[in-house]
Amino acid sequence: MNSPNAEQIPNLDDIETAYQRIRQDIRTTPALSDPDLNKKLGCELWLKFENLQVTGSFKIRGATNAVRLLVERGHEGDIATHSSGNHGAALARAATLAGRKSWVVMPENAVKSKVESVRQQGGEVIFCAATQKAREQGLAELIEKGCIPIPPYDHADIICGQGTVVIELNQQCPDADIFLAPVGGGGLISGISIAAKALLPGVEVIGAEPAGAADTALSISSGKRVVEYDVNTIADGLRALVGEMNFKIIQSHVDQVVTVSEEGIINAMALIWKHFHILAEPSSATVLAAVIEHPQLFADKRVAAIISGGNIDLNHLPFTTSQ
Repeated sequence: MNSPNAEQIPNLDDIETAYQRIRQDIRTTPALSDPDLNKKLGCELWLKFENLQVTGSFKIRGATNAVRLLVERGHEGDIATHSSGNHGAALARAATLAGRKSWVVMPENAVKSKVESVRQQGGEVIFCAATQKAREQGLAELIEKGCIPIPPYDHADIICGQGTVVIELNQQCPDADIFLAPVGGGGLISGISIAAKALLPGVEVIGAEPAGAADTALSISSGKRVVEYDVNTIADGLRALVGEMNFKIIQSHVDQVVTVSEEGIINAMALIWKHFHILAEPSSATVLAAVIEHPQLFADKRVAAIISGGNIDLNHLPFTTSQ
């Protein structure tokens, strides 16, 4: 299944093929560990800084794979999506490089710097109400006008691209006991879980989700995907509801999804700055917050975690860099 369609759940071969497809267009981001931080945490934590990726997040992996596959499959036309920002900027860049126009439906409360990033990459922004329904409706209207949809997470080509992060991280942090990733729509953890479980039998895959956007945790506990959730979190990149395909993969491949507090997210952002002098956006910081707030899961383990993005409004940092 080297060319999965949007309805097929991908496998490791698809992810490895995707890596070969996109590797010239992405950066191999560093994975770093700090002994002093590890002493505080009681585990060996390696953070892969995808905030240093092209366009500032892991999203360029999936977007590039999806657009390159459109070209390979001979599909012509402009591209559309909905996004809180990172996927929109990544898709806009991939579309521009492929000589196509892109349209991005964004919530009206999107982070200003993320809106600007989409535009800088050549994307046209259409604002909508800050709800999942409004985002999906806006995308549906663009599809009716003839645009090709590339959803931000609920799509096999996107999942394959996001899963390529494991190929790099498995070399940078071999023999990890746990792979840890933020959970929003579920594209990243879906790809990670498929690749990690295939490469490292016995490895655990854990997701970190804000308590104010815990639709995935609720979906797991209820046994069915939640389609409505009153979201309230600083982690703007994780406000989307988990996708249908993503939830199926999470059910079969992810060991558990833990929730973290808003205070924990902000404190984790400050710790990442203190120990690595790198600014991570709130969505990224959920992984460190998870280790801090659920220490029993990670004690004495080797943990490979994804810092998913760094697109943050510097004028509204929720902590001071002197912390």
